[in-house]
Amino acid sequence: MPRASGPLAEALARRAVLLDGGLSNQLAAQGCDLSGDLWSGRVLVEHPAQVAAAHTAYTRAGAEVLITASYQVGYEAFAAHGHDRNETTALLRRSVHLAARAAEAADHEVWVAASVGPYGAVLADGSEYRGRYGLSVRELAAFHRPRIEALLAAGPDVLAVETVPDTDEAEALLTVLAETGAPAWLSYTVAEGRTRAGQPLREAFALAAAAPEVIAVGVNCCDPADVLPALEAAAAVTAAPLLAYPNDGSVWNATTRTWHAPETPVPWPAQAWYTTGARLIGGCCRIGPDRIAALGALLPDRPR
Repeated sequence: MPRASGPLAEALARRAVLLDGGLSNQLAAQGCDLSGDLWSGRVLVEHPAQVAAAHTAYTRAGAEVLITASYQVGYEAFAAHGHDRNETTALLRRSVHLAARAAEAADHEVWVAASVGPYGAVLADGSEYRGRYGLSVRELAAFHRPRIEALLAAGPDVLAVETVPDTDEAEALLTVLAETGAPAWLSYTVAEGRTRAGQPLREAFALAAAAPEVIAVGVNCCDPADVLPALEAAAAVTAAPLLAYPNDGSVWNATTRTWHAPETPVPWPAQAWYTTGARLIGGCCRIGPDRIAALGALLPDRPR
């Protein structure tokens, strides 16, 4: 069947859409080695069939949007591992093509979202959870521009501009989006009612809401407890569809490269997120296909 019957923005105007879950945890569950600075990008290079299998696991769980394996793929980071620019461009495009094939093989419509991870992701030091890299907005735009151009050339349905830790990087990304005119969602990673860099969320969301290319705004890779207050802040400054795909409440230790899980499971009040305006809902790190299937069963107005 065709990948999707129309633009994702049109679907979000009508109903809730189920996102996939964490790609890295599914790859790990499949036995893939994600050690090293390239993370899931390493699997994209060495075992692309495993990436395709992970996408398929999520479509079988009911996911309607697949986020590509391009989150941590950057020209500078991959050059340090011996990949020239042409090779890295080919990998970015490969990430879209793998998700597209899984989408086309699904028994329901599926959109492909090309992941545009933050600058901190390619540093592989946890700085996407801090922001404030010491780079100007212009320098950050120059970093993101070639990645976004390469991803768009592969034909995704939308860009997933995700895990953005501060408004400086959001401004840079929005600058590049304005140059392309491509549809995108913009998702901050947040903590305790602010961006990871400590900025007020209303200001952060207002910045994204002013961009005509942005079809949805929200949060990802954060504690589920931080989702509802963030969505309420977003709803106060935009009428755009909102999005939420948190992790399981674990905290990433960049030194040991391990997750520290909460002592007790953190509730996921997905229906409250929906009531507040979330229409694109799924999971991030450590949320697998089983959790996505269960989440899909909770969301109203979705095709069954």
